[in-house]
Amino acid sequence: MLAKRIIACLDVKDGQTVKGVSFENLRYAGDPVELGRAYSQQGIDELVYLDITATNEGRKQIYSLVESVATNLNIPFTIGGGISSVEDAENLLIHGADKISVNSAAVKNPQLVSDLAKKFGKQFVVVAIDAKTVDGLWKVHTHGGKRPTDIELFAWAKQMEDRGAGEILFTSMEHDGHQTGFACKEIAKMSQMLSIPVVASGGAGAMSHFKDVLTEGKADAALAAGVFHFGQIAVPELKKYLANEGVAVRI
Repeated sequence: MLAKRIIACLDVKDGQTVKGVSFENLRYAGDPVELGRAYSQQGIDELVYLDITATNEGRKQIYSLVESVATNLNIPFTIGGGISSVEDAENLLIHGADKISVNSAAVKNPQLVSDLAKKFGKQFVVVAIDAKTVDGLWKVHTHGGKRPTDIELFAWAKQMEDRGAGEILFTSMEHDGHQTGFACKEIAKMSQMLSIPVVASGGAGAMSHFKDVLTEGKADAALAAGVFHFGQIAVPELKKYLANEGVAVRI
């Protein structure tokens, strides 16, 4: 059985890590490189760095952050935010990223995912999907969750797999930051319909929430931010808990 992954997400704004609730009311959580180093020492499996203002403000990725992370850490990390071309992705790869994440740009130009997979291999391409229910249906949102679309969540995830995505990072916007548990039902549905890994994001508030999404939710990995950044859950204790609950994790 493949080990389930525990991933820390660091949303970066103006060079600092931030965390909000339902993508709003941000508060600062620390230096992204130092936080990443601490997580690496605690045994986190992977990191995701998202420049949450890049798409909205049209800014390019800050390559110095990627270089610093690559230099200081020895665990895989994904970088996302404002990546809109093969050239953007290539520059991030050159500067040390293990994977890149695309979201708004994939909605605007789905061919981008195909082009990225063809050039770099599907293992390099993560498609992030932010969604929430609109009139009873799960709809994809872009630009940091600020722009709703008419795209249905599960059809979009399948299209992204078909285009060559190596992984789906699904964030439930209505669970994000509320710490009441992941959207396990929807994550299970997505995991069962896709053959690529699904990373669950949005809603972690207790260690039991991780167990639920990795078992009932059938997620391949669980991602969290605030509960790690502000010390509510320590990574070593979480992994011990999961192992004791019968979940295969790397200790």
